[in-house]
Amino acid sequence: MRQDQQYWFAAKRYGWGWGLPLCWQGWAVLAVFVALLMAGSVFLSPATRPGAYLGFVALLSGALVGVCYWKGEPPKWRWGR
Repeated sequence: MRQDQQYWFAAKRYGWGWGLPLCWQGWAVLAVFVALLMAGSVFLSPATRPGAYLGFVALLSGALVGVCYWKGEPPKWRWGR
């Protein structure tokens, strides 16, 4: 892996996964995720179509995890510094 690569998402200090974004690209991905989540809750009403809404949320969440895995620090279990 290249040394000059800039990660978009930092690894969490404890546990497995990613924390807050490190640069504007990560913040843009997070903002698009939140905007699509809000739009989905308006157009796919969770009260009337819960299955469609849960599928939409699962799809968006999977896409976010995929981007974090691709552009974030390598995931592994962490016990602090």
